[in-house]
Amino acid sequence: MRIKEIHGIGRSKLVGIFVLTVSLILISHGQTIVDKTVATVSDGTRTELITYSDLKWQLALQPGMELTPARSEDLNLALTTVINQRIFSLEAERIPRSAPTDKEIQDEIKETLAAFTSTAEFERRLRIVGFESVKDENFEQLIAKRVAIKKYIDFRFRSFVVNTAEEETQFYNQTYVPDFRRRFPGVVTPTLEEKRQEIDRQLTESKVLANIEAFLDDAKRRIDVVVLKPV
Repeated sequence: MRIKEIHGIGRSKLVGIFVLTVSLILISHGQTIVDKTVATVSDGTRTELITYSDLKWQLALQPGMELTPARSEDLNLALTTVINQRIFSLEAERIPRSAPTDKEIQDEIKETLAAFTSTAEFERRLRIVGFESVKDENFEQLIAKRVAIKKYIDFRFRSFVVNTAEEETQFYNQTYVPDFRRRFPGVVTPTLEEKRQEIDRQLTESKVLANIEAFLDDAKRRIDVVVLKPV
């Protein structure tokens, strides 16, 4: 991935192309909000814009993240996350799949809500970043995009994972047993058969994360990311 940081207008043809889209006018609660494009992600055929609002929306969905004002370090972490999301979106378009259903969107909203103390607290955060509530159509569209990415990840990485009996035994002996004895000294260690399903899940998630990391490393060699405005 060739990441370029561009500060100021007129330093490349690319900035000239996007300068007209840098200021996007949004209407929220009767106020005009100037949104700034902070980065672009392109695979040479399609280009995804990342705006300052995208970063605030990402932070709003994460418990404990300050929103007023958002901290620079949090915004930069959000930028990295959103860049990865855009890469997945570009890649997912290569494999057409059915759009997320209403049930899948609502299930994702419920899962997101579970990380917060209450629906009221979560909706307070949504209003700060321009949404009216969890029923806001634009918010549901945002969640639909996240669901689509999750479905792509499940199809691309999780559905093909196979754990062998040898891998399960090795994980049990080398990881599970030492960790259990460290945390619960004197307690009888559960057998492999008793914990096989749990071990299988852990092995699967470990492989999925490793495959995602390898995928992103490969994708970033052929995708251009241009940071137009520091956050």
